[in-house]
Amino acid sequence: MIHPTQKNLAINHFIFMKHLTPIFFLFLTAIACQPKQETQVPIKLNQMQVIGSHNSYKSGIEPALMQLLIQEDSGAMGLDYRHLPLDQQLDLGLRNLEIDVVYDPEGGRFQQPLALQLMDSLGIPALPFDTAHELSTRGIKTFHIPDIDFRSHCLTFKGCLSDVRTWSMANPTHFPIIITINPKNSGINKPGYTEVTAFDAQALDSLDAEIAAVFADEELITPGLVQGSAASLREAVLTTGWPALDASRGKVLFVFDAGRELTEQYLQGDVASKPMFVDVEETHPMAAFFIMNDPIEQEQEIRERVKKGYMVRTRADANTDEARKNNYERFEAAKRSGAQVITTDYYIKEINPFSTFQVTFDSSTYERSNPVSIHPNPAL
Repeated sequence: MIHPTQKNLAINHFIFMKHLTPIFFLFLTAIACQPKQETQVPIKLNQMQVIGSHNSYKSGIEPALMQLLIQEDSGAMGLDYRHLPLDQQLDLGLRNLEIDVVYDPEGGRFQQPLALQLMDSLGIPALPFDTAHELSTRGIKTFHIPDIDFRSHCLTFKGCLSDVRTWSMANPTHFPIIITINPKNSGINKPGYTEVTAFDAQALDSLDAEIAAVFADEELITPGLVQGSAASLREAVLTTGWPALDASRGKVLFVFDAGRELTEQYLQGDVASKPMFVDVEETHPMAAFFIMNDPIEQEQEIRERVKKGYMVRTRADANTDEARKNNYERFEAAKRSGAQVITTDYYIKEINPFSTFQVTFDSSTYERSNPVSIHPNPAL
């Protein structure tokens, strides 16, 4: 016989479960219907695409001199472009810069540009030049072509680097800045023009030394950092890959953009300690970053290298041609190729006197996810 108290407890339990069961099943159903959470893979450095500037330091040839140069050679029209100071470019959002360098071991070699002497002889007023006498000092200098295209926002290599570092320190979470270095081994071979001293082993060492004098190791993305414990840099890029974007923020990456002979000379000695990536053949142990400047002719080849994990720099325009014709064919090919770095002389309309040609991504920005190398589920 069931005790009345036990009977009441049983009835109450039945009533409680009767009301709880639908709630419990609704809870289970809600859990089952929750969308499955996918594991997000952090985006890597090579899975972005950025726009940068070509000959970034160049402040432009003054109009009176430009006309004199065009009168002598119509091809000089290709030199008629100018850039904002480096910090202003970085403020806009550009994350690639290009710096041309010339060797001046004794100092003073480039203090008296021939074009200024010509303008003075013709009675044409010229803008002030090197008022701080930076060109009298020893070290690597920065400008496009000695004697004719010599105006620069930073006349010394170390000065350009210092401008970048100052901006970087003020913006510590910035997307990595990629800087290509283009050494000049020759100038204009005509009477009266300044002879350019070719880069030798000592000059190449001084390039590395000036980088080290401005940037600390932890502020750089170096070949040694990317290679890690892999047998070669190439192997690391094709397997482990590039560093994560978040781990690379606030840092700078240098690329040595020179011919094969000078590049091999640069690679002599302790390769692991070099601060700059190099443009070499794809089969080279140091293959990681390529300079491929014709995205129309090289689009498929660029795409294939990007898919493998390499990084590539290409150009959206050259010699003012696209800007004069308002032609975006080259830029569209560059975007499709997946090249991580696309350089231009026309990142804002205000510096284009020829047309409305301007190189930005669709959202009027200068960086985006890479259309070729991006992971299907990046943690942006």
